[in-house]
Amino acid sequence: MTRLRLGEILIQQGIISPAQLNQAIEAQKKQHGRVGEVLVQLGLIKEIDIVVALAKQLNIPYISHDSGLLKPQNPDLLKLLPRDFAQKNYVLPLSLNNNSLTCAIFDPLDLLLIDNMRKITGHDLNLVLATKKDIARAIEESYTKGGQSSLSEAVQDSYEVTPKEHVVSERKEGDEAELSIDRLIERAGEAPVVKLVDLIIRQAIDQRASDIHIESYKEKISVRYRIDGALYEIPPPARHLLLPIVSRIKILAKLDIAEKRLPQDGAIAAKLEDRTVDLRVSTIPTIWGEKVVLRILDQGAVNLDLATLGFDVKQLELVRKGIKSPYGLCFVTGPTGSGKSTTLYSALREIIDSTKNIMTAEDPVEYKLEGVNQIHVKPDIGLTFAAALRSFLRQDPDIIMVGEVRDLETAQICIRAALTGHLVLSTLHTNDAASAITRLLDIGIPSYLLTPSLNVVIAQRLARKLCLNCKEAFEPSADQRTKFGLRCELIYRPKGCDKCNHTGYKGRLALGEVLSVDDEVRAMIAKNALYTDIKEVARKNGMATLFETGLKKVEEGLTSIDEILTVTLL
Repeated sequence: MTRLRLGEILIQQGIISPAQLNQAIEAQKKQHGRVGEVLVQLGLIKEIDIVVALAKQLNIPYISHDSGLLKPQNPDLLKLLPRDFAQKNYVLPLSLNNNSLTCAIFDPLDLLLIDNMRKITGHDLNLVLATKKDIARAIEESYTKGGQSSLSEAVQDSYEVTPKEHVVSERKEGDEAELSIDRLIERAGEAPVVKLVDLIIRQAIDQRASDIHIESYKEKISVRYRIDGALYEIPPPARHLLLPIVSRIKILAKLDIAEKRLPQDGAIAAKLEDRTVDLRVSTIPTIWGEKVVLRILDQGAVNLDLATLGFDVKQLELVRKGIKSPYGLCFVTGPTGSGKSTTLYSALREIIDSTKNIMTAEDPVEYKLEGVNQIHVKPDIGLTFAAALRSFLRQDPDIIMVGEVRDLETAQICIRAALTGHLVLSTLHTNDAASAITRLLDIGIPSYLLTPSLNVVIAQRLARKLCLNCKEAFEPSADQRTKFGLRCELIYRPKGCDKCNHTGYKGRLALGEVLSVDDEVRAMIAKNALYTDIKEVARKNGMATLFETGLKKVEEGLTSIDEILTVTLL
């Protein structure tokens, strides 16, 4: 019996007409996709129409995600098919009975795929059908749940075999078991190393980590994730895999694997099921080998919305007033890792307008915004912040964002732009809002130029939010009430549960100190007043300090006293 093609099955069941099939075939010649995919793209059918038609024609059961049947009965089944293979081909093992493996599949007409699955799993196949969307969702849920155990197993496996070339009888400071470049590349491409690196990155993304630290010590490797601002150690792979792991990361980041004496920087685009996550890679030599840090920039996991960052109503009103002014300077200040970039991007998203020309100079561009002209500065070729800004002023901008004001020249151009009718947003590294003003004066900006140009200064920190699932209430002591001025009967502290990895915290919120530059503050700037005097005037006019903002979050049950004391000064 001749096997029917998908198009013939769809015509036979009255789902499409011969004319529509011909239309899809013509489009297929240009797009080089499958007929079914082209029919869906043309809007002639839906994906579920294909699956239901095939199920009916081939007498194969159809199951949906909502049925609850689209999940492996045993997590060990996931070992039969690698995650990458499952994702690429939209297949998922569901159950094993004797030697018969039941698998969900989207395309039962792909005989080559089915034959490959038999060889990989070593079992006979019993097929059930599901849509691509449902299978992709089930793969993400199944493999993610097994992610921790999969990584643990991969790490455990790394200790079982120690290759001869990595055995060092007596390791000395700075000594590394060297391999030839060809052998290093070969080892970096071996399945266990590829799997380990992939699982380390995937688990970090799943756990909302912002950074991955891979460090080398005399007897071991240390792997740590930075989650909500704190570093947490995970089970590390065997010490002998350091070179292959670092080399694998360097290959992905297009770095020189032979260069181990100098720091290097690169980038990786990690493709997940529904999005691409950017990783910034930095390597640096230490006495026991190279340390690697991967910064995870997951745009899909960041909510760039000013209203949800953590500012209270009054602070939000002052921030919006500053960024919606037709011209002037708006600064966000704080230490590294305090969320300055996220606040700037959120501010930009709020004021994006097709009638405005918005340009940014960043190092590097962390998140890509539609409707914004973003420039990655490159000091090594002369494209500094100052050089980019000078060019911007010849590009008819309305709004300019500068990643950071680091020197007098950049500050001068920002002031000039603000005074000539442009809105300028940037960052500084100072401890609070008032000291940002004195920092600008100290680096050489005359007070008569700063006074008319400055709109608002936002100092901020990030505090961990208490896990909603396990936070516990308690009554503060009399000493705490007196010392912190607490007015509420109960406050909360962390406890720890599975949902927050037993840390007691999940997610972070911004603590803001918003200094709106009014006439009284301008008069203080004109007199070159001390930052303590400027701060006192701002507080008298209603500005809440970082600690006072944090205390309010404690009383609202969002974070803990200990966390506020960790990130702010009393």
